[in-house]
Amino acid sequence: MTLTVQWLTLMMMLAAGLGMGVVFDGYRVVSNELRFPRWWLPFLDIIYWIAAAAVVFRMLYASNNGEVRAYVFVGLALGVLFYYWLFAKLVVKSVSWLIQAIRAMIRFTLKALELIIVKPLLFMYNVLKFALGIGTAFSIFMFKLVVQLVRPIWKLLQWLTGPLWRPLLRWLSPKWDKCKQMPIWHKLSRIWERSKSSMSKASKWMNWLRRR
Repeated sequence: MTLTVQWLTLMMMLAAGLGMGVVFDGYRVVSNELRFPRWWLPFLDIIYWIAAAAVVFRMLYASNNGEVRAYVFVGLALGVLFYYWLFAKLVVKSVSWLIQAIRAMIRFTLKALELIIVKPLLFMYNVLKFALGIGTAFSIFMFKLVVQLVRPIWKLLQWLTGPLWRPLLRWLSPKWDKCKQMPIWHKLSRIWERSKSSMSKASKWMNWLRRR
């Protein structure tokens, strides 16, 4: 193995150590800021170390075909030490600021959506509800007014047409009584009574289910 390859491997391991420090501090700050459950942390640690080992091995394989030498561990250790000496505070502050910026952006987006969409929809709903209430009250008032106005006319028509429909009712009354005496009428009455009984039982059953 040439000296150039050895120096390249050392530099790549140095970069890998720096990257491991950046990712570890970023993961630590994110887990603290987002308040992950404590029982998640061991699993996340295992995932971190598996991913870090895979990346380091891939970089080692790209630099010297995966040969493990003492300077590989020296490069990783130096990278981690340089990171905590030079960049740790900057990375922690940067990740914390980034999380706060994302939170502020989310709050701003939600507030904008509330002002642009939710509040106008609520205002339109309240206006429509008020308009429907006014329209319903006005319709009921007009209906009662029309009934009061038509009632005298209806009474007058009833009195004027009485000589026509009263004899007709007197003539139809015996016919109606005879229809009630027919067998089919009794069958229809029994069917109606049974249907009423079934509907009553179904209603009691539904009420019992609601109470359950």
